[in-house]
Amino acid sequence: MSIYDELKIKIDSLAIFSSVKDDPAVAALRRLLDANSVAAYSEFIELLYPEGASLSAYIRKLVLEDDNFYVKAVAAGKKLDPEIIAAVKNELSVLTEISQIPSADIRQRVLDANVSNADSLVLPKWKTEECNLVKDFTGKLTNIAVTGYGIYAKYTFFRVEDGKIVPVAHPDYQKLDQLFEYKRERDLVIRNTEALLDGSGASNMLLYGDMGTGKSSTIKAVAAAYADQGLRMIELKKNQLFQIPAVMEEIAANPLKFIIFIDDLSFAGNDDNFSALKATLEGSITGCGDNSVIYATSNRRHLVRESASDRVSGAGFDDDLHLNDTMQETMSLAARFGLTITFSKPGKDAYLSIVRSLADEYGIAIGDGEDEITEEELITKAEAFAIRRNGRSPRTARQFIELLKIGL
Repeated sequence: MSIYDELKIKIDSLAIFSSVKDDPAVAALRRLLDANSVAAYSEFIELLYPEGASLSAYIRKLVLEDDNFYVKAVAAGKKLDPEIIAAVKNELSVLTEISQIPSADIRQRVLDANVSNADSLVLPKWKTEECNLVKDFTGKLTNIAVTGYGIYAKYTFFRVEDGKIVPVAHPDYQKLDQLFEYKRERDLVIRNTEALLDGSGASNMLLYGDMGTGKSSTIKAVAAAYADQGLRMIELKKNQLFQIPAVMEEIAANPLKFIIFIDDLSFAGNDDNFSALKATLEGSITGCGDNSVIYATSNRRHLVRESASDRVSGAGFDDDLHLNDTMQETMSLAARFGLTITFSKPGKDAYLSIVRSLADEYGIAIGDGEDEITEEELITKAEAFAIRRNGRSPRTARQFIELLKIGL
């Protein structure tokens, strides 16, 4: 039996790392070892090259991002049988051997089997580097509370789609140093988030206030800033709040820390989403675990929309005989957040300070030169823009500077 026949058997034998075996490029490599055809060689290269030319790096990435049952069990602190631990080490050794398959040997086998003149066909190459997957994988598990596993090792931001937590590959967020003013409010969010990360006890948090004041931007910026300390963010839409129990169950045993983010929170009368959020905030059996908190934003202090007719006739509450109790319950939802932070529209000085800071960030020169805008002109235009755009706010300031940058 040749060394390549043995490698085929070893690939087929993977059980704990079976998802690596089923990876398209690894499956193509398995077919190449079996077929020795030009087509099989080309198929493997086609699948490998988009991730780089290194087979070693490709296999290592698959191993370190795998979320098999062993990784989850170790992350949850479960005790595993010695036979399972031994099997993991054996499979990692196998995968290390696979990662070292030399391009030159495989190319020569394919050429010998398919062409009489090796110089008549040029096949692309891949490269290998020395690696020890047993050591790398063990190191990953040691630091898994920070690095995460599976999709949580690769991404920071997530959303819920068709009942499943899926990554956001290209999130839209600003960095903390791109947010200006509101330092007191931002520091409160940061301190609460650090309490989540160090396990000292974080609160569910409501950020409410005027539109465009940076509530959502602050939460996203904090999530990104602390990602390398094991923080992740999962966004739920208002109409997905009934899925909170399932999301909490999914991440309960995960060693990472999670922000469950709900943007622009408000309700119209009684609905199932209101009940699901209320139950979670009150500490139901499916409430937040030690590794998660809810951060919500709203433009409303009272999160349940209420009309005058609701107060007079109970409309929207199914003619509740105990209307006052029902209304008190719905209006007090905001109070169930442990921490409430108010973001108000900035005054003139704060608004202009944001404008100046953004002008500097965007490279807009302020002065009396030919290609510069004077301080007086900047202030006049910024104030006029705010009047046309529903008042002063960080969002208004950024929109003004972006338009100014392109000459509009």
